[in-house]
Amino acid sequence: MAAHGHSDDGTDFAHPMPLPVLLAVFFALVILTIITVAQASLDLGSFDVAVVMGIATIKAILVGAFFMHLIADKPFNIIVFLSSFVFVGLFVIFTLSDSKMTSPAFEPKIDEPAATAGM
Repeated sequence: MAAHGHSDDGTDFAHPMPLPVLLAVFFALVILTIITVAQASLDLGSFDVAVVMGIATIKAILVGAFFMHLIADKPFNIIVFLSSFVFVGLFVIFTLSDSKMTSPAFEPKIDEPAATAGM
């Protein structure tokens, strides 16, 4: 494997992350998951979705930064990774705004059968 630029002693790992850091991130993800489950029993009104999406965003940032090693990667790769989320968000916003323009409500319209005369 020396032809590919790797050493045979096993020390050629791309981004070594200390085990305590990985465990801290793991426990942070577990705690955030417990908070997400506990939040389901709370009634926050219209803020329910915002709170859940905020927690999910924090969890995604932790996974991307530490487990996907984006924290030690080249800045260009981080820009490409984050810009994909920006474009997905834009596509969702455009789709929802277009559907809001074309229909006043998301409830389906159910046609009632015509009443027959003479019954």
